Amino acid sequence: APGNNPMKTLKRMISYIFRDYKFLFFIVLITLFISSIVSVVANLFLKTLIDDYIVPLLGHNNPSFKALLTALAIMAAIFYTGVISTYIYSRLMVNISQGTLKNIRDDLFEHMEKLPIKYFDTHAHGDIMSIYTNDTDTLRQMISQSIPQLISSIITIVGTFVSMIVLSPILTILIVLMVFVMYQVMRILGSKSAFFFGNQQRDIGKVNGYIEEMMNGQKVVKVFCHEEESKKNFYILNDGLFNSAKNANTYANILMPVMANLGNINYVLTLGVGSVLAITGIGGLTLGGLASFLQLTRSFNMPITQVSQ
Repeated sequence: APGNNPMKTLKRMISYIFRDYKFLFFIVLITLFISSIVSVVANLFLKTLIDDYIVPLLGHNNPSFKALLTALAIMAAIFYTGVISTYIYSRLMVNISQGTLKNIRDDLFEHMEKLPIKYFDTHAHGDIMSIYTNDTDTLRQMISQSIPQLISSIITIVGTFVSMIVLSPILTILIVLMVFVMYQVMRILGSKSAFFFGNQQRDIGKVNGYIEEMMNGQKVVKVFCHEEESKKNFYILNDGLFNSAKNANTYANILMPVMANLGNINYVLTLGVGSVLAITGIGGLTLGGLASFLQLTRSFNMPITQVSQ
């Protein structure tokens, strides 16, 4: 089943995107790459800014800020490049996501027209309609937000990790150990959340199908005095949807704060160990290098948290 194979579902979804929006998605990938790399470059530039421009000015009575202002202008240009790239891929993904969903609904309808009557006899109409509404809306969020965020996070993680190794291999080892802890937490909570979200989609279809069936057959329900039995069955289905939705959102909502706080712990540990290394001069870590590494730590934790969502 596709729900049990997320990578197969993702691969099929990307094939839908490439079918009609190959060129636009290629532009999205380029701008995503630029936007992600800009954040890494900006953090690395902080080391140069502090060590080469700010620290040398501290010992002068009449320092010249011309070189510093030039460096700040370059930094501003880098940030503006990232902002423009983010706007471009966000705007393009709106067109791509809505167009892809239209194609999916068209294919769904065409496929439904070819199904045998037996299928409609064994599936409630509300359950079938739920595929066109609730399930496709979930795909909309996946295409417009999750896929770009996943690609951006992977690029950021790889670029940031390489930069951290260059700045301080010792601190990078500490980061790797904390990432392992974060991954274990993400794996446990994420798997439980994914399981219940699958149940939630299934239960939504059951509830919609039952409501549609009872409303269309209301005259029969009234004639045979089936109201109480109808309500009893509805309460059972509604309670099932309540429990699956509650569990799904419980694990999903606690995942972000847990990962964020683990990221804060990671930041504090890095700051403590990095300060000792910078003061003692071990590993050649400078003040600017520490400031840049701490920013990279934030950049490294953020995409991991986003990927977990």
